[in-house]
Amino acid sequence: MNKQKLKVIPLGGLGEIGKNMMLLEYANDIIIIDAGLMFPEEEMLGVDLVIPDISYLLEKPEKVRGIIVTHGHEDHIGALPYILPQLNVPVYATRLTNGLISVKLREKRFKEKAKLKTVRPGSKIILGNFKIEFFSVCHSIPDSVGLIISTPVGTAVHSGDFKLDYTPVDGKVIDLSRLAELGSAGVLLLLADSTYIELPGYTPSEKVVGETLEQIMAQAPGRVIVTTFSTLISRVQQVIDAAVKHQRRVFILGRSLRDTVRIASELDYLKAPPEVLGRLDELPRLPHHRIVLLTTGSQGEPTSALVRIANRDHRQVHIIPGDTVIMSATPVPGNEALVNRTIDNLFRQGARVIYEKLAQVHVHGHGSQEELKLLLTLAKPKFFVPIHGEYRHLSLHAELAKTLGLAEKNVFILEDGDILELGTEAARKIGKIPVSNVYVDGLVIGDLDSIILRDRKTLSRDGIVVVIFTIDKKGGKLMGRPDIVSRGFINTKEGELLLEKGRDLIVAALDHRGKHSIEWGSINTKVKDILTKFFYNETRRRPMILPITVRV
Repeated sequence: MNKQKLKVIPLGGLGEIGKNMMLLEYANDIIIIDAGLMFPEEEMLGVDLVIPDISYLLEKPEKVRGIIVTHGHEDHIGALPYILPQLNVPVYATRLTNGLISVKLREKRFKEKAKLKTVRPGSKIILGNFKIEFFSVCHSIPDSVGLIISTPVGTAVHSGDFKLDYTPVDGKVIDLSRLAELGSAGVLLLLADSTYIELPGYTPSEKVVGETLEQIMAQAPGRVIVTTFSTLISRVQQVIDAAVKHQRRVFILGRSLRDTVRIASELDYLKAPPEVLGRLDELPRLPHHRIVLLTTGSQGEPTSALVRIANRDHRQVHIIPGDTVIMSATPVPGNEALVNRTIDNLFRQGARVIYEKLAQVHVHGHGSQEELKLLLTLAKPKFFVPIHGEYRHLSLHAELAKTLGLAEKNVFILEDGDILELGTEAARKIGKIPVSNVYVDGLVIGDLDSIILRDRKTLSRDGIVVVIFTIDKKGGKLMGRPDIVSRGFINTKEGELLLEKGRDLIVAALDHRGKHSIEWGSINTKVKDILTKFFYNETRRRPMILPITVRV
């Protein structure tokens, strides 16, 4: 009798949006599903990206059989350039996804030859004890797949990011018949996307957006500027199709978008008639009603093309009264203020801005409640684990599964690091592995010291005060009055008086008129304590105090 169990261990994406990474482990084999990044939260000052902690995998690299990627969005492929140098195992993905991974690896100057293996919907691979079959799903990027994973204890289904769209831009619908077959044969475990569990009904089809774009383009008197996610290839195709219909040419702004359009065109996932895509140097020669600009910047990113246009500092493009700007994306949580500021700046310059609250210029790529119910009903899993979402999304998805008849003991809400162990008849949480955020901070990659983030927060909130004082090396006496310089703390006439009082306090504390020398080790601590208490009493703020001792 087989006593081995299947382990399910999320390293990212559960209890958060992004950073998706899931491990399945059986005996001496581990497979990884996705390797994504997450954008930093507000308190992660100075951090560029957050990626999963793979310490668990680095302890047993000989067990890792490969990485399987469900689709080409950043939250599923973005960590690969940082993980593959540490764990250079084969990566299995569809043709377009592998093309986008190649672009990411080139950007980060990945030196080794990546082991990228191309799969297609319907194909199967064997990795140790795991047999993986890929099936088509609809999402906001072509070539997205879900996974059917046969294991010695039963079949696991991983939905990837999905929605039901019977009229997708690329014509490839989700393979519901295969899911129904699996449900009839018996599914041990379903892992399903929870991102939009809060929305009732069904997610609208991409076709609706295409019709809206065509209407806006037909009525726009001048240039049309469309911004969307750089990997939303179906939206790019819709913009090109609408431009062709209304005799406009399309110009691409933004490096990431240009890269995506190039790779998608080369792989035939994006179809543009000859002469539709133009070069920026052709812009001045065309009448405004013949121009469509497709740009990055849908999330208000400070260095993106649209934000630079909104801030009047783009080298080649400036807003002209009569321009129509279409925001064809929803702000990612946390980016709302940046997006709203960009929209306001565009309005100020005379543009007409159309966004989701005004017209259906965007639909998301995830299933709403009725689609999630259909997946559960078709798959008929014995055990269910909601994935991809913050804790409330996972909790709501778990409750939805119970309303469809799943027993409470068979539904598991996991968070990053939890270990779920499954046999043929029973499943249980057996513990937790330590996982932490791994920060990408410029060229530094790792578990950024919490003291560094705390110091950055202090600097951003209360500023810094630098105290420079000179001490006699031999006698240990203070020589002259100290200099105090502040940045981001206080900068008024009253502030100068405050700093002057601070100097007086330091002199009183350190100048003992030669009675005895000062303990070197205690000087900096004493200065920090005196000034921290004084400034807090006077201003109710705690600037960072940085004493600098000069010995002469």
